[in-house]
Amino acid sequence: MGKRVLYKAAFILVIIGICAYFAFPLDKRINLGLDLKGGMHLLLKVDTSNLSEQAKEDACDRALEVIRNRIDAFGVREPSIQKQGIDEIVVQLPGVTDRDRAIELIGRTALLEFKIVSSDIDKLKLAMEGTVPEGYELRNSLDDNEPLLLEKEAVLAGDSISNAAVRFDQSSFNEPVVSLEFNSKGAQKFAEITANNIGRRLAIVLDGKVQSAPRIKEAIPSGQAVITGRFTPEQSQDLALVLRIGALPAPMRIEEERTVGPLLGQDSINNGVKASIIGGIFVFGFMLLYYLLAGIVADIALSLNLLMILGGLGLLPVLFPGISATLTLPGIAGIALSLGMAVDANVLINERIREELEAGRPLRTAVANGYSRAFTAIFDSNFTTLIAAFLLFQFGTGPIRGFAVTLTIGLIASMFTAIVVTRTIFEIFISLKWLKSLPMLKFIKVTKIDFIGKRKICYCLSLIVIITGLTVFFKKGSNAFGIDFAGGQLQEYSFKNTVPVDQLRVLLKELGLNDASIQQFKDNPKVVLIKTSSEKNEVITGKLKEKFPDEDIQVLRIEKVGPIAGKHLKGKALSALIWSMAGILIYVAFRFKHFNFAIAGVIALIHDVLVALGFLAITGRQIDLLSVTAFLTIAGYSINDTIVIYDRVRENMRLTRKMSLYELINLSVNQTLGRTILTSGVTLFTVAAIFIFGGEVLSNFAFTLMVGFVTGVYSTVYIASPLVLAWTRKK
Repeated sequence: MGKRVLYKAAFILVIIGICAYFAFPLDKRINLGLDLKGGMHLLLKVDTSNLSEQAKEDACDRALEVIRNRIDAFGVREPSIQKQGIDEIVVQLPGVTDRDRAIELIGRTALLEFKIVSSDIDKLKLAMEGTVPEGYELRNSLDDNEPLLLEKEAVLAGDSISNAAVRFDQSSFNEPVVSLEFNSKGAQKFAEITANNIGRRLAIVLDGKVQSAPRIKEAIPSGQAVITGRFTPEQSQDLALVLRIGALPAPMRIEEERTVGPLLGQDSINNGVKASIIGGIFVFGFMLLYYLLAGIVADIALSLNLLMILGGLGLLPVLFPGISATLTLPGIAGIALSLGMAVDANVLINERIREELEAGRPLRTAVANGYSRAFTAIFDSNFTTLIAAFLLFQFGTGPIRGFAVTLTIGLIASMFTAIVVTRTIFEIFISLKWLKSLPMLKFIKVTKIDFIGKRKICYCLSLIVIITGLTVFFKKGSNAFGIDFAGGQLQEYSFKNTVPVDQLRVLLKELGLNDASIQQFKDNPKVVLIKTSSEKNEVITGKLKEKFPDEDIQVLRIEKVGPIAGKHLKGKALSALIWSMAGILIYVAFRFKHFNFAIAGVIALIHDVLVALGFLAITGRQIDLLSVTAFLTIAGYSINDTIVIYDRVRENMRLTRKMSLYELINLSVNQTLGRTILTSGVTLFTVAAIFIFGGEVLSNFAFTLMVGFVTGVYSTVYIASPLVLAWTRKK
């Protein structure tokens, strides 16, 4: 065995070792995204409209620090808190199940003020009649709803507090209260206030609400006070926490929320694992049965490909400290595409080796030529998708960027395992004389079909399908989009028994939600999805538990997207698609020296995305972020398929100079048809497994991929290839 082969084998073993080290144990190296293990994702917007120009400058930074301190004190493991843009903060809280408490803790301004209550009865009557005297404000006490006329100017604020703690008031049935300790300056001020206002009432106002208004009986020099307000123990603990840490510099509103309950997260994991195992068994089994020994080598490469993806994710935080190793549902999509392209690379190599063997070349020569001839197609298709992945990361949002990162790692791994690992294995076997022949099965013989001759029929068919789909899509308007882009709120509930939809609809009408949509799933009718245009999650949940007390109702997930956030997400998704297509166009034009090839390939790619979009609209499925991820996956797979045929056309141009372009394209499509059917069929089966066994969360994604992969094969043969001929003739 030559030294070169030994060095390659040693290098491969080192790479495997590094990947295994950073991949395992999985639970410590790779975090599961919130969509898999449960938790909360919040996009908060800091409202600086009421601040002066000089306070606005660092309001978002100060708010971020306050939120970070609150969350740290709350005890959330591995939270992510990041500034986005000028006035937005992204908060991710893995494993958090008490949604309402978390939102209250994060979003509470915690502006504590002490205000003197007016004792002038005439002024109070005037205020209650609608005329509030200047310098005063009318508020109701939370204790007993008593109307109080407060001096507008606070005599003391929360920034004078040094500590806040929970204690239990023995005189009020052990009710929790929040005790306050003022700093030295605040204690002195509080002593003066109480000394100068004996007999008057002092209102304790938190975020504009009067918690209590005790009467001052004597001067209080101790620098201590108490807030009462009929709190639960948790409420008093959270209030003490936010008061200790300090107030937010400005109010905040939630622009986007995604809360996934632990039950749904575990279901997503279970369904994803089940679908992956079924799809994996088929892929590995097919490669083994069809390519025999070469199939075993390919299966080894696929296994190492998956290991390298996991190892790459684990290595990310080491190489790039700002990027975390997090696996999400879009990330799984990236793995699916990269494994599909890894299968494609191995099929390309094996089919090329088969051609060389059928031409009578010795095994060593056939293997060498097979890899050499397959390399350009593998490189071009993978590099094209890498360009798209890079642009998706630059212009996409969180889920799309997660897809791009995982896809990038997978593509690099697939090229390494397909080109380097499998070739080294073959070279070792041949050098040791363990391999003297390489038999393979062959189900699809070389065809002589006139594909180009049917182009006009296919052009018409494609136009009919696309126009029909787009007509339905535009007719639906905003209803064609999920809440990711249209805005609104989504709640998913699990019941112990199946609840009739009619009863749920009556209940929602009682709440004034006539526009709400209710979806019950055939495979699991105990799960109900409710979509509304308004934010009434707490009201809906409370009413459901009141109406169905014996149903053990579980909140599986809550998603809320405001109109501004929805518009932002839609714009970013569109930018990601456009820029990735532009990158593909430029690279293909450069590699094939003609814009004819590039434009035809991109048109075929757009064709596949539009057909998939149309089928979503026709079948009543809405477009969400996972659908966009599927569109991007289709685009990558489609251009990969097209480039393989383009590469064969380029090769045949060098070998057969007497043929017309019409004949060359037909010949190339026929020569690569077996590879196209094999690769697409294997990948399609994997996606079908996700569609059938992957659960409701992945249903839209898998359905879109199935449509896209089928139309991808069709467009490569009947759209991209004929268009090259049509434009070349015009020129």
